[in-house]
Amino acid sequence: MGTMTGLLEEGSSHGKKYGKLKKDEFDGYNSDNHPRINSPVTLDAPHLDPQMAIDHTAYDPSLSPLSKSPWSSHMNEEGSTSNDNEALIGSLVREEGHIYSLAATKELLYTGSESKNIRVWKNQKEFTGFKCHSGLVKAIVIAGEKILTGHQDGRIRVWKVSGKNDQQHKRVATLPTLRNYIKCSVKPSNYVEVKRHRNVLWIKHYDAISCLAVTEDHCYIYSASWDRTFKVWRTSNFKCLESVIAHDDAVNALVVGLDDLVFTGSADGSVKIWRREVHGKRTKHFFSHTLLKQECAVTALTMSGEGNFLYAGSSDGLVNYWVRETNWEHRGTLRGHKLAILCLAAAGSLVFSGSADMSICVWKRSLSQEHTCLNVLSGHCGPVKCLAAERDLDGMCNERRWILYSGSLDKSVKMWKVSENATAQHNHQAPRQSVDIFPIVSSLKRVGSKRF
Repeated sequence: MGTMTGLLEEGSSHGKKYGKLKKDEFDGYNSDNHPRINSPVTLDAPHLDPQMAIDHTAYDPSLSPLSKSPWSSHMNEEGSTSNDNEALIGSLVREEGHIYSLAATKELLYTGSESKNIRVWKNQKEFTGFKCHSGLVKAIVIAGEKILTGHQDGRIRVWKVSGKNDQQHKRVATLPTLRNYIKCSVKPSNYVEVKRHRNVLWIKHYDAISCLAVTEDHCYIYSASWDRTFKVWRTSNFKCLESVIAHDDAVNALVVGLDDLVFTGSADGSVKIWRREVHGKRTKHFFSHTLLKQECAVTALTMSGEGNFLYAGSSDGLVNYWVRETNWEHRGTLRGHKLAILCLAAAGSLVFSGSADMSICVWKRSLSQEHTCLNVLSGHCGPVKCLAAERDLDGMCNERRWILYSGSLDKSVKMWKVSENATAQHNHQAPRQSVDIFPIVSSLKRVGSKRF
C-alpha cells in the first residue's frame, strides 16, 4: 500500500502532478460530501456502492412537496380531450425546479429535475421517489431492472427496485465505482490532461453528463458528456471499458443503433458514426464517418424503433434525418420550429420534436419516407427540454396510439395522447417565438452556449 498512500498524500510527487484523491472526489460515495463513518468499503461486492444507507430509507409520500400538487386532468366525462387538436390529457406543475429528463416504462414515468429528486408516477399519481443528493438529473434510462441516471456532476447512478417493496429504489452503484477509481488512480498513465495544469482519471467525466444510452441486449452503457467524450461501461460489473474523445466541443446527444453503430451529436455542429468492435472483454470504437457538419450546434438525436431512421435536431430549429437502407443517406429536413430543438423522441411512425419555442411538433413518416406535421402541441410556457413516449394500451385494435410525456423548463410535466391514424391539422397555432414570460435563468444561458 506504499504507492497508494503516497498518492493519497497531498505532499507526494504523484499528488502534485496528478492531483490527490481528495474527499470531495468521492462525494458520490460518501453521501455527497457527508461521510458515513459506519459504512466501510466492502470488497466482496466491488460493483456495489458501499455508502448508500440513506437511499434505502422507506419512502414517505407525505413528505413530498408534490403531495399537494397532483396531476390535473384535462379529460371530460365522455373521455375525450378538452381540445382534440392538442390531445392534452394531464399536466403537473412542480415546485422542484426545471424538468430535465423523463423515462417511461411499464406504466411508470420517471422524472428528473434540478432538485436532484427522481419522482416516479403511476396512473397520473405519485407512486414513489428517490434522491441522489448531488448533481441535477440530466438523463434517465431504463435498462431492464435497472434505472440509470446521469448527473450534472459527471457521475452515473444505478438504481434498482427493491424486491421486497416496489416503492423503494436502492442505489446499487455510482459510476465510476470507488473500487475502480482507486485501482485506476495508482497508475500515472491513467491520468489525462483536460485543462492546463489539471489532470483527471480517464474513467471519470469531468463535466456534466448530457445523455445516457444502453445497447439492446443491455450489455453496455454509454454516457456522453460536455467534456467532449463518450464512455463505455460494462453493465455486469459497471467497469469503464473505454473513453473516446469524440468531438471538438460538448457531446449533446448519443444513440445506439443496429450493426454495432453508435451516433453522436455535438455543439461543434457535427453528427458522427462510430463502429463498435468487441475483442474478448474489451471494446474498441472506431470513427466511421461524419453525417453532418454545420455551424449550428446539434442538440438532440433519436432513432426510430426499428433502427432504420436517424433524426438530429439543431439549435437553428431544424431536424435532419437519414435512412439506414441507403447507407445513412440524408433524406430531408423537417422545418416546424422557430427556435432551437432541445429534445426528440420517436414512436412507431411518429417523431416528436420539442423546442425552446415552447411547442412540440408531431411528425408522421409515410411509406415513401416523407414526413408530414400532424400537429403542434402547445401548452408549455417554457422551453420543452425532454420527451418520452410509450404505447397507449387503451387504443383501439386498428389504431396505433401513443402517450407522450413532455418536461419543460417551466417546471411542468404534460401528458398527451397522439394517434398515428390522425390527419394533419391545418389550423394549429404556429410555434411561439417569444419566451418573454419565462425568466432568463442559468439553464437558458446554457442553451445559448450550445450546451444542452
